[in-house]
Amino acid sequence: MASEKNRAELEKAILRKVGEAIGRFRMIREGDRVAVGVSGGKDSLTLLESLLLLQKRAPINFSVCAFTIEQGKFLAPIQPVGEYLRGRGVDWTYVEDAPSLHLLTEQPDHGCDVCSRFRRRAVYQVARDLDANVIAFGHTADDFCESFLRNAMFTGRTSALPAITWSSKREFRLIRPLVYVTEDLTRAYAANLGAPVIPCGCSQKTGTVRRSIRDLFAELETDYPFLKENLLSAMGKVETSRLLDTRFLELDEVSEESGFFDDEQQLVTLQSG
Repeated sequence: MASEKNRAELEKAILRKVGEAIGRFRMIREGDRVAVGVSGGKDSLTLLESLLLLQKRAPINFSVCAFTIEQGKFLAPIQPVGEYLRGRGVDWTYVEDAPSLHLLTEQPDHGCDVCSRFRRRAVYQVARDLDANVIAFGHTADDFCESFLRNAMFTGRTSALPAITWSSKREFRLIRPLVYVTEDLTRAYAANLGAPVIPCGCSQKTGTVRRSIRDLFAELETDYPFLKENLLSAMGKVETSRLLDTRFLELDEVSEESGFFDDEQQLVTLQSG
């Protein structure tokens, strides 16, 4: 009884956050066919379960299917996940991506960018075969916050993952409905579901930027438990006039008020002098 109550509470919390994301960013619309990328981990399983539940309650009609791309990096056979999903009546497609498997042999030390490029091509092909127009990924609030800090600290850009975007040819709408759901929730919910969780080897790597940022979060959150919520809020409340991107600054008005430089040539002269 206690386990059922705990699951119901987790489910309620997750569905509220997923519903908020879908509504705010108009992720799912009437008649959509949503293909959920199931990696075998806790996040994608939580995403799939959430969309299946919302499908029954939403005021619009949409369908949900699931797929898994085999790139040779699962730490155990993925078939138990497929058996679990099919036992739940989920339309699940499993594809072994031959180019990705060859990549492991030909370039065993390839980076995440190469792997991601190969996976994207395979995902789009599977979505076409499934007649899906929407592809859902299981990136969580943790992933958004880590991406935000990684880009700021290591690439010099103020950006993160997009909650909703389009494929390059606008063939598919790409959505991330777990943007407001933290991994402590997905971890607890997946365990409560009793679903088999098959991690990817990439998630176990140490000595990476991602791992360093994740460890930093873990340390800071002991004293600041709402850190991720605040970062997510910051991503949604951008004060462009308080940043350094001149595209968003009224430089002409500032120059007129200060009277310091009349034009760029004066600045160049001052710097060179």
